[in-house]
Amino acid sequence: MWRLLLVLPIALPSFVGTTAILAGFTPGGLLASLWETFGAEPPRRIRGLFPAWLLLTVFSYPFVLLPVSARLRALRPSLDESARLLGASPIETFMRVTLPQIRAAIVGGTLIVALYMLSEFGAVQLLGFDTLTRVIYATRQVDRATSFMAAAMLFAASLAVVAIVRAGHGRVASDERAGTGPTKVVRLGWAAPFALLACGGVVALGIGAPISSLITWASRGIRDGRVQLDDLLTPIQNTAQVAVITALITLIVVLPVAISATRHRDFAGRVASVAIVSGFALPAIVIALSIAVLALNTPALDRFYQTMPLLLVAYVVHFGSQALGSVEQGVRAVSPALLDSSRLLEPSWWRRLARVELPLMRNGLVAGGGLVMLAVVKELPATLLLAPIGFRTLATDVWASFEEGFLADAAVGSLALLAVSGALSWLLVFRGGVTRDV
Repeated sequence: MWRLLLVLPIALPSFVGTTAILAGFTPGGLLASLWETFGAEPPRRIRGLFPAWLLLTVFSYPFVLLPVSARLRALRPSLDESARLLGASPIETFMRVTLPQIRAAIVGGTLIVALYMLSEFGAVQLLGFDTLTRVIYATRQVDRATSFMAAAMLFAASLAVVAIVRAGHGRVASDERAGTGPTKVVRLGWAAPFALLACGGVVALGIGAPISSLITWASRGIRDGRVQLDDLLTPIQNTAQVAVITALITLIVVLPVAISATRHRDFAGRVASVAIVSGFALPAIVIALSIAVLALNTPALDRFYQTMPLLLVAYVVHFGSQALGSVEQGVRAVSPALLDSSRLLEPSWWRRLARVELPLMRNGLVAGGGLVMLAVVKELPATLLLAPIGFRTLATDVWASFEEGFLADAAVGSLALLAVSGALSWLLVFRGGVTRDV
């Protein structure tokens, strides 16, 4: 149960969770009512560094939890047993044996979270905490010099984070061999209540409070007739359409790069692979701003400003790295012997690709495309800057409704967005076997 519940916040976009928490503490909200039940005055102003840090931590920690837990499950029990036999205490065993083995997983998860937080816009905007992304969005039309200066600083900060995190990676050699025996179950004893309290508190803040608040406001709006469910059909259709198209284009772009980097290992393939991965280090709002300015100042491209092609380009540049790893795994699933046999039987390369390689790569391609779809469904800043006029997605609808004070509309849209991202998360994370390893 805890393995499933502790990973669920990954399906909740940070700005949706923040919207739910803020709506819950408004007068008449569920969280405010619960606060008053215990005789306390609910907070009237949730803004600043501490709320932003707390909520963003709760909504992003699964990116560290998943790889670290999977690595812990794969460790050989003999490592800890040998350390204990040599006289090491449990704390010494963890610090000197276990921690070096899981360092790579910690570094990888921390890097993802750090890059996400640098590019975060919706949550910090709602919580009134000044960041570079807020400066870029506020000055993008009235003061381009300031906007570009903030974008350059944000890009430099992203590169610095990648360099700092990677600098500490790989200094300690780890045993990559996986354990073959069953994992020993340790009884927590007197520490069990504290562990349950910690897990319960995280789940309550990361999932329980936001969802209960959204359901409360959505039910009120539907019951009072203030919300028309038919209004969600257009943004749901637009969200699904742009997510599917982006996933297909990303796979078409990434697949040749994965084949070149994995099979041929040539210089061009490595350079293209690094370029795709670097796109994720660039915050989405910086990519969108750069594309917008390039389009407005290029005579041949100005007609494409605020059109679907430019929005798709921004999505592919930013989220291409999320598909690259899975596609490379799919390419490796095709054995060289099978490739040699197919070349002897079929001289046409595209027929070999369609009949032999793509069916064997299917799992990797589906996983990579699904990750891109999940990212596009939850994306906000690039959509706000580059989306065509009148183009509504679930993310932009939720943002506009909360900005205008329509809490019921924001709640219904958030639940629809959560349902879509939750379904994709289930297919990619839970059904795909990640939680079984965790």
